Amino acid sequence: MFDLDRWREIFQAISKNKLRTALSGFTIAFAILLFTLLFGVGNGLKHTFEKQFAGDSQNSIYINSGRTTKPYKGLQSGRGIQFRNDDSKFINEKFPDKIQYFSPNIQRSMQVIYKGEQNRYTVRAVYPDYQPLESAVVEEGRFLTYLDVERRSKVVAIGRLVEKDLFGNLSAIGKNLNIEGISYKVVGVFSDPGGDNDERFIYTPFSTFQGMYKPNDELDYIGMTFNPDLNVDQAIAFSNLLTKMLKEKHNVDPRDQGAIRVRNYAEGTKNVQSFMMVLNVIILFIGIGTLIAGIIGISNIMVYIVKERTKELGIRKALGATPKSIVGMIMMESIFVTALAGYSGLMIGVFTLKALGKSLEKYFILNPSVETYVVVGATIVLVIAGTIAGYIPAKRAASIKPIVALNDE
Repeated sequence: MFDLDRWREIFQAISKNKLRTALSGFTIAFAILLFTLLFGVGNGLKHTFEKQFAGDSQNSIYINSGRTTKPYKGLQSGRGIQFRNDDSKFINEKFPDKIQYFSPNIQRSMQVIYKGEQNRYTVRAVYPDYQPLESAVVEEGRFLTYLDVERRSKVVAIGRLVEKDLFGNLSAIGKNLNIEGISYKVVGVFSDPGGDNDERFIYTPFSTFQGMYKPNDELDYIGMTFNPDLNVDQAIAFSNLLTKMLKEKHNVDPRDQGAIRVRNYAEGTKNVQSFMMVLNVIILFIGIGTLIAGIIGISNIMVYIVKERTKELGIRKALGATPKSIVGMIMMESIFVTALAGYSGLMIGVFTLKALGKSLEKYFILNPSVETYVVVGATIVLVIAGTIAGYIPAKRAASIKPIVALNDE
């Protein structure tokens, strides 16, 4: 039940002891502020790593070829390795249960024209399975289909920014693009979480492009996703075995790192997970240390406050106040000051993170923010600590006889 007189007494005590109240409130607010900033920066680092992997599926594997750096089986170093269609067949036959999506790829920069607008874009010739590798989201129309591949159709799916560059505010669906003298029909427009660069790609059926630009069934590189049922270690073991078998197929020294390069996102994921685990432990350790420091500060201040008010409490008891009412008043004052100061520290921290958000990007801290439940939980911990810290000395002071309290110096 709301007791107006009790609250009047609390506000009178606060107004008469402004410095004392300010010091106790500052301790709490600073602890929550520091806690908020610390977790906000930690989350900013997490967001940075998440963005680095946003453009591609987290279970992607890309296989590129290069030149040998070591002689092997009588073959000279410097030999170029060229992937062909039989490499795609080889991989799918050897690892049918390990592969989720698969696509060979041909890629080149080409001049693209639509009426009076033109620009150079990267054109990728792929299978429809390539869409989940890039996490591309179709905004209009559709992506490529296997019927397009079978028919060698001259169709393209273009990035959102390609549409904006060439078509302005008009829809590109159904329009024809001139790609270095050949007409392609736009069947879809996609967006990509990888950002502007990934939204300036153009995708066309693999068979269409290979027939025109790559003789002898040549391809540039291979992309795939591994079975999501594989854990990180199993995925890494799969890519290591895949690398070994491709090197054997192309007569490449097992120690040669340049001829065949397999990039498995699982390795990056594992490294990021390890880093984030260490970062979380450090943040948690420092955060707990900050809260402990705040709790100690509150406890010391509450002991001092109650001791300073011993004579006042004696007068209250002499006038008929019960020990229960005295303890309740001190507890309510402690909870009020702690909650108000904690909320103030939380708000200052949140607004500080928001104000510094853009300027911190140059330090690889992206969108620093903190979950509300984390900081509210920390504030509740400090409120409970402040309550306990106020209760123990208040209980002791309320049990002192009035005559003893009045004689306290």
